[in-house]
Amino acid sequence: MPVVRETHVVYTIQPGDTLFTIASRFGSTVTDIQRVNHLAPPIIDPNLIYPGLTLLVPVPAERPYRTIYIVAPGDTLYRIGLRFSAHPDLLAGVNRRIQNPNLIFAGQPLWAPAFVYEVEPGDTLSRISRRFQVPINNIINANDGRPGFSLDLIYAGYRLLLPLPSSINIVVIRPLPGDVIRSGVRVEGFARVFEANVLMQIRDDNDVVVSNERFTTALEGAPAYGYFAATLPFDRTPTSPGGEIWVYARSAEDGRIIDLVQVRVTFG
Repeated sequence: MPVVRETHVVYTIQPGDTLFTIASRFGSTVTDIQRVNHLAPPIIDPNLIYPGLTLLVPVPAERPYRTIYIVAPGDTLYRIGLRFSAHPDLLAGVNRRIQNPNLIFAGQPLWAPAFVYEVEPGDTLSRISRRFQVPINNIINANDGRPGFSLDLIYAGYRLLLPLPSSINIVVIRPLPGDVIRSGVRVEGFARVFEANVLMQIRDDNDVVVSNERFTTALEGAPAYGYFAATLPFDRTPTSPGGEIWVYARSAEDGRIIDLVQVRVTFG
């Protein structure tokens, strides 16, 4: 189970919390929380948790699958953005319940631009970084303060947070990095772009354009972040096993590509 298609809550332990109360709050189980965070000897006593540590809490019943960040005391959108390698404007624009970007509240749930990967035997951070085209520093930031997370050794079964590909104005939520795609793949996300025009194409690793540039219209134009979705047929057969989906806008001044977001994929 490499990429985990379940909802996960990112929660910072508060004074008085126990694994039981956290599991009850989010509809999870103590066993699942212990497993995905590797709360086991010799790393940590599975029944002893400390305020300030960050837990990943699986919530399998939630659909559509997403990552939810629970605002911790002292958090700001800037600080949360650093964790998920996302611009604060993007976080504010996609989380419509935020009325004032400078005023968020402890305990407030926010959609987080991240997906979850379950470590496989033999994995390293370097290997995972290359596989999903996510810089190692971004992986470190996303998992900072989590028990069981180490730069040198990660355990099979441990679940890592990986930031979704994004720019200041575009985030792609489907397909996920590493997904196997075929002709007619559905691409979804949010964009703040001029006249709501979102452009996309697919290229393989030999820089062959597999799917020609096409456009779709987001449900809202700038300054809002509008949801967009489109299907991309293959115009050519891929010449390599993998490639990238490009999602972007074009400059109104000179037509150059701007706000490019690249999603690593495998051709099926």
